[in-house]
Amino acid sequence: MVKTIQLRVSIEEETMEGILKKKAAYHLHVDEKEINGIQIIRKSIDARKPQIFFNYKVAVYVQEPMPKTSGHTFDYKDVSKAKEIHIIGFGPAGMYAALRCIELGYKPIVLERGKKVRERRRDLRAINQQHTVDEDSNYCFGEGGAGTYSDGKLYTRSLKRGDVRRIFENLVYHGATEQILIDAHPHIGTNKLPQIVENIRETILEYGGEIHFESRVVDFIIKNNVLQALILKNGTEMKVNSVILATGHSARDIYYLLQKRQVALQAKSFAMGVRVEHPQHIIDSIQYHCEGERNELLPAAAYSLVQQVKDRGVYSFCMCPGGFIVPAATADGEVVVNGMSPSKRNNLYANSGIVVEINVEQDIPKYDHFGALKGLEYQKDLEKLAYTSGGRSQTAPAQRLTDFVEGKLSVDLNDTSYQPGLKSAPLHSLLPKLIGSRLRTGFKAFGDKMHGYYTAEANIVGVESRTSSPVNIPRNEQLEHPQIKGLFPCGEGGGYAGGIVSAAMDGERCAEAAVKGI
Repeated sequence: MVKTIQLRVSIEEETMEGILKKKAAYHLHVDEKEINGIQIIRKSIDARKPQIFFNYKVAVYVQEPMPKTSGHTFDYKDVSKAKEIHIIGFGPAGMYAALRCIELGYKPIVLERGKKVRERRRDLRAINQQHTVDEDSNYCFGEGGAGTYSDGKLYTRSLKRGDVRRIFENLVYHGATEQILIDAHPHIGTNKLPQIVENIRETILEYGGEIHFESRVVDFIIKNNVLQALILKNGTEMKVNSVILATGHSARDIYYLLQKRQVALQAKSFAMGVRVEHPQHIIDSIQYHCEGERNELLPAAAYSLVQQVKDRGVYSFCMCPGGFIVPAATADGEVVVNGMSPSKRNNLYANSGIVVEINVEQDIPKYDHFGALKGLEYQKDLEKLAYTSGGRSQTAPAQRLTDFVEGKLSVDLNDTSYQPGLKSAPLHSLLPKLIGSRLRTGFKAFGDKMHGYYTAEANIVGVESRTSSPVNIPRNEQLEHPQIKGLFPCGEGGGYAGGIVSAAMDGERCAEAAVKGI
């Protein structure tokens, strides 16, 4: 028989050989010799009390052979001569849309404005060291999209939008460790994602798909409300059947283009704020109730915080334990910060976005004249403010956390992981009251929830502005734009996802929808 059970293992027991088998036998009232194998289904950490436990969900094979682990397989077929589906953007949504097209027997033609993943590194180095931003190749644009250089966190709450397990298994198929199938909060790591992204590219090419890098779409040919062709930056015109628009939340030129072509758009609520960076040992000591270094069996500690302030949520976003703050601007004249972590999460710092909900219909009336793009214009203004207050480079404006809350300019700043550097600035007065006052109240509340969190040893860095798209590209029940036939808005750029996994699931759904009409 096969029994699925829950087991708790103390941190002291975790190192004991055969501890899961021993506990499973006790739990099931069987002899250990009757257990032929144990498969770990899920593993999480319970650190709510000083006594830390690992929680396991396991399948126990009692007097039954444990099946050999088979490789994850997908039904990819030669589509080199099949009907074409065009995909704009090669981030998680675009990649999974392309893979799903191949499974369904259609040829994906991917158009990516940026470069191959390895070639992006030179441009990332230029942002960090020379403070120059290539608008087509940066932390947001290029092979793999923003997900490649933003940690690879795979946790999602979008469980009803698709098959999460399938998304994970496809990542394993392309080189990710099977640990992501087990961990409660799985994560791949910025250092390992490029190879996985390259493997996905090779699969698409091997089965007959096409991927065109440095191929930026600059116009749509629309006749009688039917999308008929795409125009590339180099002047090439490509006739199309169905187009999956998976350009991500930072492709602002696409929103402007759609508006110019009078394609319906909608303003969407979003969130903005700052990055806060603590020494990792402070977060470890709070979360693991320890002094000094954490136990070697424990990963760098993370946290999740939320507080309602004046009818708006203030919450942590994209928390990166043992990580880095990175410059995520997509054009000169703006400063945007984001976070990432390597697979080992072994950097000295922990950082997280701390952001404030912005109700686009109520909170920014001065921007109403921008219509559907009012949230985007609000984002842009705060990013320009960060640029000027940081010294008109990728140096970011920053403040000690306690000084920000108390309304004082920081005389000096803590060390940081942010390579372009920090400049002391009065963010408490520079940020709009809508955001700044709520952040100040929120940080005090977080200090009450996590004793030691509110400290002068932490910096806040501005601005964290690209949490999600401030624009929604509408679509109907068939996932097609209600006005433009053949256009399938997808992923974060369309306003339908909030991370790697939800974007990937939406990419698959859009592929399934796009092939039906041709």
